[in-house]
Formats: sequence, structure tokens, C-alpha cells
Amino acid sequence: MNPIMLIEPNDPAVADEANAWTDDQTARWGYVPNYAAAFTSRPEVAKAWTALNIAVRDGMDRRRFEIATIAAARAMQNTYCTLAHSKFLRDACHDMPSMVALANDANNGALDETDRAVVAFAGKVARNAADISADDMAGLRSAGLSDNDIADVVFAVATRSFFTRVLDGMGVNADHELTRSFEPSLVEQMVVGRPVAAASGN
Repeated sequence: MNPIMLIEPNDPAVADEANAWTDDQTARWGYVPNYAAAFTSRPEVAKAWTALNIAVRDGMDRRRFEIATIAAARAMQNTYCTLAHSKFLRDACHDMPSMVALANDANNGALDETDRAVVAFAGKVARNAADISADDMAGLRSAGLSDNDIADVVFAVATRSFFTRVLDGMGVNADHELTRSFEPSLVEQMVVGRPVAAASGN
């Protein structure tokens, strides 16, 4: 059995395209990320999702994107994206306190009223978007979000939903490399679904 996922999709007809996409992801991370294997039969899907994710991310406040993404990943019990985007919140947004707060289920004074509202809303959209009501929107407006801001959070959650369902549906485990820059106690709090892959050679 594949040590990083439950199936081994591939299509020789698109091997060159798949390899090019995997090489690009490897260049970004410095190692071959496990999620790359999930798209080897449909690299055009990976490219389309990447373009969508970048459009959503770059069209809104980066810190809010990461907070909403982590909240959604936790709600959908996806360890991979919880770890990866916690790293982005810490390293790209330079916000270690909020990263720690989210690892602790947001029970931390590092998150202000607006952040907490985003976390709660993103989690609710991820768990059951049909339950969203006018009261939810009113609460977000009271916390300082515009309607455009609210839409951006929904976009971030919906985009994350696709990726997490692909990875968990194929049984992809998070990269062991992602854990190396976190304290073990934090990693334990970020494992909200599938376990992290064993270190190479284990």
C-alpha cells in the first residue's frame, strides 16, 4: 500500500504535465508534498484549483484568509491543511500568537472579536453552510466585516473544502516535514483528522 495515500491514480497520457506540476510544488516546499500524488491523473484539476486558491487568497487580507482557512480545515477535520496554513499564518503573516490561539481552538486572547467571528463563521460554513442565516451575517457586520469581507471568507472556506475532500477522500496523510518547525504539543493539537505521515525511511 502507498505509505502516503490509499490509492495510486495516474494517467500516462498526462505524465509530463503531472510531473511538471509536481516539480513546481516541490520547488515551493523544498520537498515533494504528499498532496501532489493525488493529482497525477488530473494535473489540469490541480492547476485550476491552484489558480482559484490564489485568486481567493490574493483578493482578500492574507491574515484573514489564513485564519478562515485554518478554521475551515479544523472544522472539516483535515490535518494537512491545518498544519500547512498554521505554518503560513506564522511565517507569511508573522503571527505566532494567533497561530497558537487557533491550535487551542481559538480559546486565547490573541484573537480579537473580529477574528473570533471569522473563526466561528468559517467553521459553520465548513460544517453545514445551509444553516447560515441572516443572524450570522448581522453578527459578522457587528464585528466589523463588510459584505465583501463576508463573501471572501465564504470563498476561502469553499475553496478549502474542495482540497480537503480530495486529500481525505484519497487518504492522503500530511507531510512529516510540516511538523518539524512546530513544538510537539502544538502538532498534537493540529492533528484533527488523518495522522501525519511517518518520516521517510520509517
